[in-house]
Amino acid sequence: MFKKVIIIILLLQSIGKSFAQDTAAAKNTQSVYDTIISIKIVPDSALQRDLSASGYYNPLQRNLNKKKVWIVTGVNIVGYGGVMAALASAWYDNYTKTKLHSFNDSREWLQVDKVGHVYGTWIESRANNELWKWTGMERKKRIWISGLTSFAFQTTIEYLDGKSAEWGWSWADFGANILGSSTFIAQELAWNDQRIKLKWSFHKKNYSDASLNKRSDELFGKSLPERFLKDYNGQTYWASVNLKSFFPKTKLPEWFCISVGYGAEGMFGGEENIAKDDNGSIIFDRSDIKRYRQWYLAPDIDFSKIKTNKKGIKFILTVLSAFKFPAPSLEFSNGKFSVNALHF
Repeated sequence: MFKKVIIIILLLQSIGKSFAQDTAAAKNTQSVYDTIISIKIVPDSALQRDLSASGYYNPLQRNLNKKKVWIVTGVNIVGYGGVMAALASAWYDNYTKTKLHSFNDSREWLQVDKVGHVYGTWIESRANNELWKWTGMERKKRIWISGLTSFAFQTTIEYLDGKSAEWGWSWADFGANILGSSTFIAQELAWNDQRIKLKWSFHKKNYSDASLNKRSDELFGKSLPERFLKDYNGQTYWASVNLKSFFPKTKLPEWFCISVGYGAEGMFGGEENIAKDDNGSIIFDRSDIKRYRQWYLAPDIDFSKIKTNKKGIKFILTVLSAFKFPAPSLEFSNGKFSVNALHF
């Protein structure tokens, strides 16, 4: 789950660069030819403004800034190499290497980790897209580059897993990575927007049973950052639907969303709540605790849709749009419905 930290950092960096774009300079370099063509294609000025706002029409996208392309290429190469080196040093070097092999972890953690892979690849694609948008790259090209490079990055990590004796190449993770990248690409090609944003939220789990807290410390770490990344009992992943984008004639605010969430509880092991030592002796057995899935329905805010002319505020709002806003939720789990006054 170290990958999730890197992905969020990339998102922060990319969005910050996108707001640094000098649109005034871009306007000065716009050719007369581009202006004539744009008028012929979109003679109605009101329609032209609408298309520009949506991203379908933007004559500035014709002005690819080669200097910025080199900068973004360098950021990707250096960032990619740095992350790989950090992962190798901090993670993979601590475990025995072996030949490339696969293993089936599709049943582990009630698939919460797989949903995490979908989210991770999607948000990395979104971050890359902001970087390439900053360069003025043509729309379809940057969409495909963004989606495929994020998928390639995650696939490299799967390869490293496959060379580690402790794990292996996971076809389930590989499939989740494809789904995350495809979710981004499909929405951008269809709508030039992410009408359905994938989000993440977390609530720290504390138990009255000391043995469960000890087991959680062993599995997920003692610090809050470690718990953020590793404790699947406290994670919820959301698909946040922007209603205004699907129903533009309604009077709903542009930032209002409805989110469907997924999480799980009672997990103190990958597939079962039993742990064994190197000799096969059972050292932890809480098979009496039920492992179960949780489904949620909750209102949400798409902060990226809140209007502002302040670049700094816009940057913060765009970053916040990667996380689920705390709100009441309707939960379905264990065959019954319940209400949470405030869900994190």
